[in-house]
Amino acid sequence: MVQRYVMSVDQGTTSTRCMLFDHGGRLMSLAQREHRQHFPRPGWVEHDAVEIWQTLRRVMPQALLDAGVGVDEVIAVGIANQRETTVLWDRRTGTPLSRAIVWQDTRTAPLIEHLKGTTGDNFFLQRCGLPLTSYFSAPRIRWLFDHVDGLQRRAENGEVLFGTMESWLIWNLTGGPDGGLHVTDVTNASRTMLMNIDTLAWDEELLEFFGVPEAMLPEIRSSAEAYGAARSLLPGVRITAALGDQQAALFGQTCFAPGEAKCTYGTGSFLLLNTGAGPVRSRHGMLTTVAYKIGDQPAVYALEGPIAVTGALVQWFRDRLGLITTAPEIETLARTVEDNGGCYIVPAFSGLYAPHWRSDARGVIVGLTSYITKGHLARAVLEATGWQTREVVDAMNADSPSPLKELRVDGGMTSDNLLMQFLADVLDVPVVRPMAAETVSLGAAYAAGLAAGYWPDLEVLRRNWHRAAQWLPQMDPRRRESEYDNWQRAVERSLGWIKPREAH
Repeated sequence: MVQRYVMSVDQGTTSTRCMLFDHGGRLMSLAQREHRQHFPRPGWVEHDAVEIWQTLRRVMPQALLDAGVGVDEVIAVGIANQRETTVLWDRRTGTPLSRAIVWQDTRTAPLIEHLKGTTGDNFFLQRCGLPLTSYFSAPRIRWLFDHVDGLQRRAENGEVLFGTMESWLIWNLTGGPDGGLHVTDVTNASRTMLMNIDTLAWDEELLEFFGVPEAMLPEIRSSAEAYGAARSLLPGVRITAALGDQQAALFGQTCFAPGEAKCTYGTGSFLLLNTGAGPVRSRHGMLTTVAYKIGDQPAVYALEGPIAVTGALVQWFRDRLGLITTAPEIETLARTVEDNGGCYIVPAFSGLYAPHWRSDARGVIVGLTSYITKGHLARAVLEATGWQTREVVDAMNADSPSPLKELRVDGGMTSDNLLMQFLADVLDVPVVRPMAAETVSLGAAYAAGLAAGYWPDLEVLRRNWHRAAQWLPQMDPRRRESEYDNWQRAVERSLGWIKPREAH
């Protein structure tokens, strides 16, 4: 019998990766290519959607070549993608009408301040489960309408399509202007501020509020079903899954039961807690989101706490301050001291995400004395990730009927053992790292394989999960709470640095 494989695409913020997985969830090949980051103004972050499509055209064949696998041996493709990044393109030509506005972009902050004066937060929390912030796609669509002449009129006439990156790639893979499928899945749709979190359909009141015509929106589908067959790159191969990257990581970590949670530690960090079959509307700064939906089965929901800056703080310490030459050196330097020496770093480089949602915050270093060395600063850099995670977990526990009992972790920062132990200490729960490092890609592969019948059920996927390392709490509870109080006071000092500006 011919061996079959599942292909997974991870279209991320800095690169696009393509991987092949076998039936045991083992990684068979990985092809990766970076794309450019564009920063035309302070706070603006953009991508070239055409470049990302061309990048996919290179990595897909490379992954097959590296594994010695033919197209006929690929049973299905699943796509995970950077979420909230907004692409508008011409339906007839397939040409993007501007660069994609990336999820990190904060240009809509003045617009958000203006819109907040027109309605209360409850309007959004009830409909889409999200607060009104610059993080999501709908304000970006509104901003483009306000700044590109004639764009809204063209959208109303059906000439313009909107999508996040999975929509853009699926449309191109399935034919583009020549009959390409314009679809999204519920996890990505739940990040637009335009989908009703209960009905899983585009919400008329939200569309009216932002002035977004439904004609430009993709069809909302489940996370795992047969969308259609690729016509480009992998002719005839079915595309059977799409998930936002953090939901894909939750799926790859097999967090299928309420109360199970994962946190991905990369440039930023994203903690998702499975809350089961019903949405839990947060009153403590968390996001209510769809975790996944398999075919015709009911949707599974999650609470999410995004943290804007974690690994990026290590990069800043390396590239801007020059205190280390490689990222792993941060742990070595931090171990030269016993503690942080009373120093705390709040990395609010462009505001704070969950649970604060304060775009007026900026980074601060507090507690500096002549005693502080670069070792103390290095420890404060790592501890900032731990304390920000603690803030998110406290908020989730206040919202959720299923409090966190264990945290599964993935991402590049999990190789730092000092940080992982600190996480266990400040959260007071075990922290566990799996054998499989590529949880985002694995989650997209799992969803695609389920929809294609490659794997029969979730229990088989659970059996593929294996623990590689575990850290248990060791910190004295009094010290934990004393230092957490110091952290919270440091956060207070980061707030209110940026004065509100007029929308323009």
